Amino acid sequence: MEWRKKVERKIFQPGIVSRKSGRMEEKMQEFTPMKEGKVREVYDNGDSLIIVATDRISAFDHILKNKITKKGAILTQMSKFWFDYTKDVLPNHMISVDTADMPEFFGAERFEGSSMMCKKLEMLPIECIVRGYITGSGWASYKENGTVCGIRLPEGLKESEKLPEPIYTPSTKAELGEHDENISFEKSVEVLENLYPGKGAEYAEKIKDATLALYKKCAEYALSKGIIIADTKFEFGLDENGTVVLGDEMLTPDSSRFWPLSGYEAGKGQPSFDKQYVRDWLKENPDSDYLLPEEVVEKTVEKYKEAFALITGKEFA
Repeated sequence: MEWRKKVERKIFQPGIVSRKSGRMEEKMQEFTPMKEGKVREVYDNGDSLIIVATDRISAFDHILKNKITKKGAILTQMSKFWFDYTKDVLPNHMISVDTADMPEFFGAERFEGSSMMCKKLEMLPIECIVRGYITGSGWASYKENGTVCGIRLPEGLKESEKLPEPIYTPSTKAELGEHDENISFEKSVEVLENLYPGKGAEYAEKIKDATLALYKKCAEYALSKGIIIADTKFEFGLDENGTVVLGDEMLTPDSSRFWPLSGYEAGKGQPSFDKQYVRDWLKENPDSDYLLPEEVVEKTVEKYKEAFALITGKEFA
């Protein structure tokens, strides 16, 4: 609900009219972000929001010193593809990615391709994570005690192995610079019940069911294009009617683990289309001060573009 309060306080005023050369001209309205995340900026557009994916990249809850060229546009266009593909499963917040539909301010080159005009939602404070394969922190936890986020899994699984069924492992949404906290489904009910008395269980079930349905549909599609979606996260909000709506970004290399199907073999780590490449380099270079060498930046851009082309069937220009 805090999100909604912030939105309502930050309504921009109409453009200012000034007199020049004896005639009235409308001065372009200036916008400043009402909210900035690790890699995105959110602008209030009155009855809608404009979300801009920047070329910044984050890892281990830090914003890196490099920018990844065209990364923001790739992420925005990939989210658009998935929003279009899944609108029959659940409504989403996307209105347009065409800057011609947005105020003149967003006609600047830096916003082209990377901006999405969206419906305003009251965002639910749960990150909805779904895991179809065992990897990353899930693999580390499984090796230690046979569970992932408290969920007991079959014995004898190998690293990167496909799970018998995808599992839902929600977490809290942390503020910038803080860490998300894995929680149980029961805890997610409690969190939502505190905010929406009498509705907590209903909303928790809806976002869990939607998360699994979206993942299954998209993972099947991606597999047909040569990509394994090992895990991903979704975020949901409520519209003015209290309907659960898909928001945020969707199935991008920043919010998901993408592996190439070619050469996949359980029992080891997998090459990646996502920013795992950056995470791995940072682990190997703990004194980097979050500054990547140029070859790592270029390799990351290539991976993002390759994933975009495989999923959408179009080369990223």
